[in-house]
Amino acid sequence: MSSPVPVEVEPDLFVDDLLQPDKGWNTVVWNDPVNLMSYVSYVFRTYFGYDRPTAEELMMEVHRDGRSAVSHGSREEMERDVQAMHGYGLWATLERAA
Repeated sequence: MSSPVPVEVEPDLFVDDLLQPDKGWNTVVWNDPVNLMSYVSYVFRTYFGYDRPTAEELMMEVHRDGRSAVSHGSREEMERDVQAMHGYGLWATLERAA
C-alpha cells in the first residue's frame, strides 16, 4: 500500500481559497509624486480606451484615495496591464479581486 503524497500549498492559502472559483485579478494604479493628473487621465484614455469622464473619475480616485483598480480580468491580462502602466511611468501592482 502506498502512502499519501503530500501536497504543497502556499502558507497564506487555505483549502477553502483553493476550492472557490477564481474571482479574477485587478490592476491597481497608485498615487505618486511624479506624474501630473492630466497625464494619468491621458494614460487611462490611451491604453484602456476609457472615455474622458471615466478616465478622470479613475484618476481622481488615484489622487484622492491613493489608489484605484483600473482594470479587471484574468491574471495574465492584468500582468500585461501592470507592465503597460510601468511602461507609461505609473506605479501599478496586481491584486486578487475581492
